[in-house]
Formats: sequence, structure tokens, C-alpha cells
Amino acid sequence: MTARSLAAVGRPHRLDVLIAGGGLLGGLLLWAMNLHGGPARLGLPTSLTLVALTAMSAAELLRRTAPMTALAIAVPALVLDICTGTLVATVLMFTDVVYAAVLYGPASAARRIPQHSVLVTVLAAIALTALWQDPQVVMAVIGIALVTIAPAWTGIIIRNHRDAAQSARLRAERIALLAERDRTQAVAGERARMARELHDMVANHLSAIAIHSTAAQSIDDPSATHEALGVIRENSVQGLAEMRRLIGLLRDPKTTETAEEPAATPTLDGLDALITQTRANGTSSGLTFVLDDARSPDGQGAGRTPAAVELAAYRIVQESLTNALKHAAPGEVRVRIAHERGGALTVAVRSPFADRPGPRAPGSGTGLVGMRERIALLGGAFEAGPESGPAGRVWLVRAVLPAAEEEEQR
Repeated sequence: MTARSLAAVGRPHRLDVLIAGGGLLGGLLLWAMNLHGGPARLGLPTSLTLVALTAMSAAELLRRTAPMTALAIAVPALVLDICTGTLVATVLMFTDVVYAAVLYGPASAARRIPQHSVLVTVLAAIALTALWQDPQVVMAVIGIALVTIAPAWTGIIIRNHRDAAQSARLRAERIALLAERDRTQAVAGERARMARELHDMVANHLSAIAIHSTAAQSIDDPSATHEALGVIRENSVQGLAEMRRLIGLLRDPKTTETAEEPAATPTLDGLDALITQTRANGTSSGLTFVLDDARSPDGQGAGRTPAAVELAAYRIVQESLTNALKHAAPGEVRVRIAHERGGALTVAVRSPFADRPGPRAPGSGTGLVGMRERIALLGGAFEAGPESGPAGRVWLVRAVLPAAEEEEQR
């Protein structure tokens, strides 16, 4: 091997060094004690047995870092050892090199070496039977099989177990990564849901407080100031109640609510109260609010509306009214809710479009994003933007929700 190839192989493993050193010392001890397997053949000197021993020890140094190179060195070293007297230490190290070539070598070698070991053993059995017609041929063939077949198939069995364990470990790591990703996505989704709920519950009250506090500061009228303070107090109390309810649900979702607490899940039946409250909040903005509830009183043409759909529709109306308080020009804000053909629930909120430089009250700018997310989670359609109407330009918020619930147990 060249210096470059040796550098590419790298330093031998510590265990390989111990095996090579132990095999070399054991072979030298057997040589010193004159414990050979037999006389030299083909007229070769018995001293070449030490050359074979040294070459086999060098192959052992490469058993893990370069197993195929080690096998290429070990095969001629074994042949030389057999022809010059045969040391047991050399034969044992050869079996270890074959085992290591199957275990640490490439997958193609791991498939070929056991097959070739069987082929070599069969050919050797045929040759010995033809040349040496003696019952001891059976023992010789068994010895050849122990040197070739046994280490090769032992290596393939252990390699298969190792690959199976590695596959199981990788599969477990992949499952753990997927579980962590699912957990992260679940946490992110829950945080987004909490943010939407918090925004929808509190933004309406805070917007009313900001609008009326601005009016109280700008109008020097005791009666108007007193009315504005009343609205501010009412929205503050309601906002605090909503916050307490949300915090209570986050701490203990199973807590049953008393009659004095607001409903845990707003429904479409609460739109009248929402419109009334918004009408009181918008007295100073020149806005009027009208609710057009076109749903069938007996529910004909539509199945039972799921609670999630009712909550989404309620929050869309609530956020649209809040945006109207902050952005709309004086005029009529119309809320229409109806069941379309096929059971879909539609919510439409039209408010006079105002080209103003800024809102009446500051906002986070996430209202439309939250509404769009709610509709996307339910598989509905959502649109928001200005459009031309009979009374001029209006800002339209329209959502279509799949409200009809299939009666699967019918």
C-alpha cells in the first residue's frame, strides 16, 4: 500500500491492534515451541511460515478500517502458511479477517463472501476426495468449512442483527422527531387559537373605551362626558369579565360556570345583545347598526349548526363591528346572516367605506388575519374588501361556513 492509501485508511482501531499483536506473539510462541501443523510443501522453507504470520497480523490491523484490503492480504498469507507448515495462530487470525470482512465490509461483499466460502469448501471437498481417497477427507472438509463458512455466516448473521437494530433506532428517532414536530405544531396552533380568542373578546371593549375616552377629552360637555364615562365603565367591566372567563378556562377547562358568568361559547343567539352593545358604543361615531337574521326559524333547509361554526360566525360579526367602529364612515352598518341552499351558513357585514388617514382607535392589525384563520380551519370561504353599492362604496366582510352537520347516525 502507498503512503496516500495508508493515510486514507486511517489509524487502526485499538482492539484491532490488540488482536494483531496477540496473534503475532502467539504465533511466535508456537514457532519457538516447534508446534507446526505439518511439514513444508513444494520445497518451501519452513521459515516462510513467519512471513505468513506477519502478513496475517498486518491484515488484522486493517480488519475494521479496510476490511477488503485485509482479506486480500489474508488469502495469500493463508495459502503460504499452509504450504510452509501451518501455524494455528495464522489460521485463527484468517477466520477473524473473513468475519470482519463480512461484518464491516460493503453490502455487496457481505453478500458474496458467504457464497464464495461455500463454493471454496465444495471445490476443496471434491478435489480432496479425488486426490486423497481416505476417510480423513471428511475431517479435512470440516476443517475447511470451519475456516471459511463458519466465520463468513457468523458475520452475516451479526451484520443482519446490527442493521435491524440500527433501522429500529432510526425509526424510533424518526418517530420521536415526528412527535416533537406534532407537539410543536399543536402548541403553535393552540397559541394562535388563544390569541384569536383574546383579540376577539377584548378588542371590541377596548376599542369602545378608546373611542369614548377620546370623545370625552375633546367635547367640553358634562352630560356627554358622563355618558362616555358610563360606556367606558360598562366596557371595562365586560372586558374584565371576559378576561376572567378566559383565564379560568385556561387554568381549568372543566370548571363549570355559574349563572353570573358569561357563556363559555358565544352563539348566534347572542347577536342581538352584541348589536345592542355595539350600538351603544357607537353613539358618538354617527353609525347605526342593523341585524338582518334571515335564518329559517324552524331550521328548514339546514342541519344543526355545530358549536364551532356558531362561535366562528359570532366572532366574525364581533370583529367586523369592532372594525366598523374604528374605520367606517357615518352611516348604516348592516349584518346579515342566513342559511344558503345546501345548508351553508353565510355571514355578511357591510359598513360605509371611509378613506380616513387613520382609525378612530388604535389596533393590532390582526383582525382580518384572525377571521381568515377561523374560516380556513373550518374549510369555508372568506373575503373582505371595498366594493361599490347602491349607497356608495362599502366595506364588505363575507364568510361562508359549512354549517350543516351530517346526520350520520340517522
